[in-house]
Amino acid sequence: MELEASCPRCGSSLGTTDQGAAACALHGVVVPFWRPAVVDYEALTDILRLTDPVPTYLPWPLGPGWSVSDVGAVGGATPGSGVASVTRIVGSTALDSSVEMTVISEDPGVGLGAHCAGVAAVDPGAELTADAPTIKVRAGGRAVPLWALEPVDDAPLTRAAFVGEAEGRWLWVVVRPAAAALLMSDDWLLVDVTGMGPEALEMPFGGDRGEW
Repeated sequence: MELEASCPRCGSSLGTTDQGAAACALHGVVVPFWRPAVVDYEALTDILRLTDPVPTYLPWPLGPGWSVSDVGAVGGATPGSGVASVTRIVGSTALDSSVEMTVISEDPGVGLGAHCAGVAAVDPGAELTADAPTIKVRAGGRAVPLWALEPVDDAPLTRAAFVGEAEGRWLWVVVRPAAAALLMSDDWLLVDVTGMGPEALEMPFGGDRGEW
């Protein structure tokens, strides 16, 4: 499966330094963000080889009519060098004709979550402790508090962004449109796709991959 590489912080194409490292014209040397040209089960297995040891979370079970529209990894070209993972699902609700949810797990300093959420800081800061968490989800077998962040590059109704810490990594959930965040609740479950069995073979794929 062919994978496309771009900058995790802005989505730009990458060049190389004289030493052969991947580099973005705006952000300098970066770890590449890999995405498949076509999203299917084969693409998912290729991405999972690159996300290790980072978990790849997916809301589960998917509701009727929902599908996995995008997957990606930030890491080197070899297994075991992953620093971030991302999945995106698309579907619809009675209130919103089209909804997308993006889940990112990443090491500090990567910047993929902030890019997707439309916030300025690469890593969240004091806003995570200034107030009580907005919501809690279940990931990695435990409750994970998430705080709402204010996107800086969109109208407030366009998307809602949440972030917290799970297993020493940032956990981001970005929902479009913002009103669809009402779908999230304290019993909302995120499952690590890496540990899935036969149900992964029946996972529905398709839909708009969205912009990065």
